[in-house]
Amino acid sequence: MRLPLEGVRVLDMSRVLAGPMCTMTLGDLGADVLKVERPGGGDDTRGWGPPFADDGQSAYFRSVNRNKLSVALDLGQPSQHAHLLQLIGDADIVVENYLPGALARKGIDAGQLLREHPGLIWCTITGFGAESHRPGYDFVVQAEAGWMAITGPVDGAPSKVGVALADVLAGRDAAIAILAAVVGRARRTPSERHVHVSLFQSATAALVNVAQNALVTGQSPRRWGNAHPNLVPYELFDAADRPFVLAVGNDAQWAAAASALGFLHEDVSTRWRTNAGRVEDRARLVPALAAHLRQRRADDWMVTLGAAGVPCGLVRSVPEVIADISADSLTGVSSAVGGEVRFPPPALDAHGSLVRSHGWRAFDVTLSQRANAPAVTP
Repeated sequence: MRLPLEGVRVLDMSRVLAGPMCTMTLGDLGADVLKVERPGGGDDTRGWGPPFADDGQSAYFRSVNRNKLSVALDLGQPSQHAHLLQLIGDADIVVENYLPGALARKGIDAGQLLREHPGLIWCTITGFGAESHRPGYDFVVQAEAGWMAITGPVDGAPSKVGVALADVLAGRDAAIAILAAVVGRARRTPSERHVHVSLFQSATAALVNVAQNALVTGQSPRRWGNAHPNLVPYELFDAADRPFVLAVGNDAQWAAAASALGFLHEDVSTRWRTNAGRVEDRARLVPALAAHLRQRRADDWMVTLGAAGVPCGLVRSVPEVIADISADSLTGVSSAVGGEVRFPPPALDAHGSLVRSHGWRAFDVTLSQRANAPAVTP
């Protein structure tokens, strides 16, 4: 089966997480992604470890760089600079996350290249917008976008999310914006074919209902720990052996949960009957329910609640999770958008000679070499 982006050429001049996440997503869907790196060190995340694999490649780099070929180019060398311009001219999409003006100082002018190549889409990913010179690190964005103010224990310090989620969201947003631009590129001006995505804008857009709560009430949202500001019960509970989450999303689920759990408190069918009543009486309901749930093992509650159609889940470790999904120590967790793995994460400049001699045809040559390689007998 042909992949949807087969034949689309993506020049990846980004590094760290948001840009590489974007280009890996496009690569999973069939695009030919050529990763351009600086000689010597390459992408910063090549050194972000331990852990490192046996071949010295960092786990961090592997997580967002499959389905790419790598070429190292020194833009200070005229011949390599000219080669990069040729690659850009033959590309459909360029993705980069340089600070404003940095590429122009190297003789790479996005505006001029977009005017010269009517089919080109250019995506710039920044930390805080196209005019800001602030480096875009996820931790800083989580702090400034309001996430840390609403994450962490109720009476504890502000906390970041355990995954660099602002980077991940910006990468996904960039992929969406790029695909939209590709669909409409025949109708877009050169400046409209220059897509801008920032970690800060992706992070603030992701505040969704929390931001809306503040807009409606005029009040600053507080930290709720593992609870929910608008739903009760919707939080972490301790069973007799391990923690689990109970996520009641409507009044019918609450009635089913109370019945299945045998939670016979006198207020279940009166003031706790509606979510508004449960939210208002959170301070009484949650401790009473928590005491009840500590009486049995989490697996028992999972069976009971599952049979009643009530959303719930165990708090599982990462090794427990990846044991149940498609994941590989070389190519990472399988794509959420489908596609397939065609290339493992590359070593720095692994395909440099091929790219310098064949340009974008390096992908065809690499696939042909793989197809013609002799079978290995285990």
